[in-house]
Amino acid sequence: MSDRYALGVDVGGTFTDLVLIRLSNGAMTTHKVPSTPDDPSRAMGEGIAELLRLAGAAAGDVGWFGHGTTVATNAMIQGRTARTGLVTTEGFRDTLEIRRQRQPHNYNIRIPKPRPPVPRRLRFEIAERLFLMGRDPVAPRRESLDPVIAALRAAEVESIAICFLHAYLDPAHERQVAAWLEAALPGVFICPSHEILAEFREYERLSTTVLNAGLGPVMSRYLDRLQARCEGLGLGCAPHILQSNGGVASPREAGAKPVRTLASGPAAGVTGAIHACVAAGFPDIITFDVGGTSLDVCLVENGQPAIAREKEFGGWPVRFPMLDVHSVGAGGGSIAWVDAGGFLQVGPQSAGAHPGPACYDRGGTRPTVTDANVVLGRLHPERLLGGRMPIRRDLAEKAIAEHVAQPLGMTVEEAAAAILTILNETMLRAVRLISVEQGHDPRRFALASFGGGGPLLSQALAAELGMRTVIVPPGPGLLCALGLLVADVRSDFSRTCLLPLGAEAMPALLEAFAALDAEADRWQAAEAAAGTPARRQRALDMRYQGQSHELTVPVPDLPPAQLPAALAEAFAQEHARVYGYATGAAVQAVTARLSLSVAVARPPAASGDAAGGEARIGSRRAWFAEAGGWTDCPVYDRARLAPGARLSGPAILEQMDTTTILHPGQALRCDAGGNLLIAVAEPG
Repeated sequence: MSDRYALGVDVGGTFTDLVLIRLSNGAMTTHKVPSTPDDPSRAMGEGIAELLRLAGAAAGDVGWFGHGTTVATNAMIQGRTARTGLVTTEGFRDTLEIRRQRQPHNYNIRIPKPRPPVPRRLRFEIAERLFLMGRDPVAPRRESLDPVIAALRAAEVESIAICFLHAYLDPAHERQVAAWLEAALPGVFICPSHEILAEFREYERLSTTVLNAGLGPVMSRYLDRLQARCEGLGLGCAPHILQSNGGVASPREAGAKPVRTLASGPAAGVTGAIHACVAAGFPDIITFDVGGTSLDVCLVENGQPAIAREKEFGGWPVRFPMLDVHSVGAGGGSIAWVDAGGFLQVGPQSAGAHPGPACYDRGGTRPTVTDANVVLGRLHPERLLGGRMPIRRDLAEKAIAEHVAQPLGMTVEEAAAAILTILNETMLRAVRLISVEQGHDPRRFALASFGGGGPLLSQALAAELGMRTVIVPPGPGLLCALGLLVADVRSDFSRTCLLPLGAEAMPALLEAFAALDAEADRWQAAEAAAGTPARRQRALDMRYQGQSHELTVPVPDLPPAQLPAALAEAFAQEHARVYGYATGAAVQAVTARLSLSVAVARPPAASGDAAGGEARIGSRRAWFAEAGGWTDCPVYDRARLAPGARLSGPAILEQMDTTTILHPGQALRCDAGGNLLIAVAEPG
């Protein structure tokens, strides 16, 4: 009988990472190929074929395929969303442009607002209304929709968002209008708001719905191409797409709700880091994921990542539970430049995959962070990716000399070191934002370093923050792909139910949770085997009467009579933790939430045994400020580093997917799982 395999593929801005694990023994085969931004599925198909050849595996033996994608994110950034129309309640056509009173910058009221995802000429109102105060509803009429349908047809829209004012309470009107539009405009992607977000706050619900509508055709076309490539390769399973909440969903679900994949890539890294670091005995971590274009950081406490209920993408709010990953434009491809005032800047512009850093010799002429590491001897001066990518140090030196060293009157080495120093400050601000500014002391956490650039840069940052330990998992440049193999099948459900918290409100609150359970049952039947053991977590958004925003607390498994007091106490404790005080004011229940997850069969852990042979493979001169400049530095093959091995800095550890730097004064131990545990010395 042939072996079965699990496949993970994460598409990044610069590289596509692939991992294949044999389920019988945990043996792992990895691969990395340049991304193809014009059609991400092309690099993926080619990479999967090469990976299967490397592993000697048959495509039909792949029993699980997890995929992290940036298709939705790139479409948002590049303005390539579908032509979208909007049908909304009479009087609410301009909600998208009225927005909220919040300004993007406290001291500049002239900052231009982003262009609405649906232009005004494609936003239509119809007479429809539900009333909260007992008045009879106004049902939509079919004849009122005729001119709207004609205008949408003439505009050749690809998708239509439907968002009525109080559809979160009763979606009947949206369902009726959706049915009329589907019959009149076959082939158009129809997106009613109650299927995307059944919560109040019309602006956030409208924004989330129209973004989902605009992304629907884009994601559907991509998934069609992806599934065609999978069938062409003969894979034995369909892909599961990672969502922003850290769980995976079927192509059907991802195609219907692509807005839930806007942070798919960063979520994969966090999922993989939690899996690796908890197993290594580090449940409290800050993830530090450096790719070609960005740095993604997330705080994880007791093995649980921080969750955000709302984030902005392209200046528009998306309301959906997602891992609270903060991203900044700081990666290996970030371009160094001197501004008009003569100050060195790094990023947020990136050289990306094409043309890439100057040292890649693909037409790039601007200096990048990768070029700086090559010039300082920290990256191999001739090749990367296990020798598959030749590089040219002379081109890196030329780019830094021309664009940084000469304008600033520095040597090339000083300029390269300055690039890394400026980048480090940007990264420090990102980590402080999710830790210090949220009331967490980063010194209590270990720094989980991964991505192609993380192990090159994390040690200097950890020292500045006073963090004691950096963890570099096996295959750090491919950890996002590994995270796709350990992510549960998951979805989140919510329903607004504005109620005073008390015994009299319990029947209505329990009814709201029962409705969420029924919705979750239907979802599980479609996405996973009905009756499969699943974990359900209930939570409730609450606030003091009169407050504008809510705090979320878990709902304990208690008899209904005990719930009001327990929920009020939990809310008071959370309010005191977040705001520093709690009062005896009346508490209001706002939104019921349910998270459902079905565990996947996780592949067994690969052995941490080294491949054998002498780990030290040579030495080269590398530049470290702590050593006063250039110093002879031993170079090790990480694959040969046995569990229990210990090293002292300075040292360089090379592997196919990344390079780990050990600064002078730092010490490293390889644990039984193959993780590198680096003891960081604080700067003197």
